[in-house]
Amino acid sequence: MTETMLLRGTFGAPYLFYVYPWNHPFHPVGAVYAVLGKALTGYRVNYVGQTGDLARRFDDHHKRPCFDRTGMTHIGIHPALQESRRLLIESDLIRAYSPVCNG
Repeated sequence: MTETMLLRGTFGAPYLFYVYPWNHPFHPVGAVYAVLGKALTGYRVNYVGQTGDLARRFDDHHKRPCFDRTGMTHIGIHPALQESRRLLIESDLIRAYSPVCNG
């Protein structure tokens, strides 16, 4: 069974994320993703992004050096087919969490 976590946007909107180990292979679907690091009581959100193709997005990510520095261990996935919806969720979560690698 896949682990889940709830991330909340700026005004409390809930977004359900499915949590996988960092190197998990994905199908080519659209999603908002959160690069996570294991913390004592759960996960810390190090980066939030969106993609139309999860299968290729992480092979050569432009923020990979930051992911390595901040100790990425997992990735959270919130499936969303529509790009406009992904962009809204991504922006909402970046404002809510101010992830270190989004700066």
